[in-house]
Amino acid sequence: MATVAQWIEGARPRTLPNAVSPVLAGTGAAAWLGAAVWWKALLALAVSVALIIGVNFANDYSDGVRGTDDVRAGPLRLVGSRLASPRAVLSAAVAALAVGAVAGLVLALYSNPWLIAVGVVCIAGAWLYTGGSRPYGYQGLGEVAVFVFFGLVAVLGTQYTQALRVDWVGLVCAVVMGSLSSAVLVANNLRDIPTDTTSGKITLAVRLGDARTRRLYAGLLAVAGVLTVVLAAATPWCLAGLVAAPLAVRAAAPVVRGRTGPELIPVLRDTGLTMLVWALVVATALWLS
Repeated sequence: MATVAQWIEGARPRTLPNAVSPVLAGTGAAAWLGAAVWWKALLALAVSVALIIGVNFANDYSDGVRGTDDVRAGPLRLVGSRLASPRAVLSAAVAALAVGAVAGLVLALYSNPWLIAVGVVCIAGAWLYTGGSRPYGYQGLGEVAVFVFFGLVAVLGTQYTQALRVDWVGLVCAVVMGSLSSAVLVANNLRDIPTDTTSGKITLAVRLGDARTRRLYAGLLAVAGVLTVVLAAATPWCLAGLVAAPLAVRAAAPVVRGRTGPELIPVLRDTGLTMLVWALVVATALWLS
């Protein structure tokens, strides 16, 4: 039976910056419009964190029952390592998604009811990533989904629920968050190319191959850097977001140097920290402006 610590590790806390950062950025974009609402920001944060924990447990369950996680170089997986039963991990996934659904329902009712439909799509996307008969995560579409859900939807949704509109600043923040969040998954799938190829999990990294996947990762970080400069058109204070550049360089170093397997695990942490620092600094800059 898995311990509490193993359950926490199974929830993949390294991915939490992917959930927190878009809400920070979206709230900063709302503040730029003079419409930040703290309790709506907290509800959006609850939705985002619950969804990412839910998708992580759902991924653990689906990959575990398929045998994809039987041999892996990455962090602990509960079902694949036989530390928890598939039923228990599935229950954890459903519970987390249910929390996200309730928080999202409240947020939608106090903002705009049509957002309920967006929430339904998000929950379906969380499950179908590795669940169902044709999971899109096995078709090389995982990075696209992360860009959409944890970039465009999370940032613009957070901005909209508070300001009841979106603008170009929110869109630029959304693209930055989507790029950095996708970079986390690219690094993860780069590490798993050998095992995913063997198990038949056709991720984008498997399709592109090792060298092109490394270039894609670097390109996503570069997009974030360029768009930080673009945000200076709103306020020069946004250039403070470049303070995250050293973290991005540290994250990219193992990828650029051709590291493989467990040596790529720190890349996920450092890319997540890059995203978190960028979102916090830029959100503050937009709020002060």
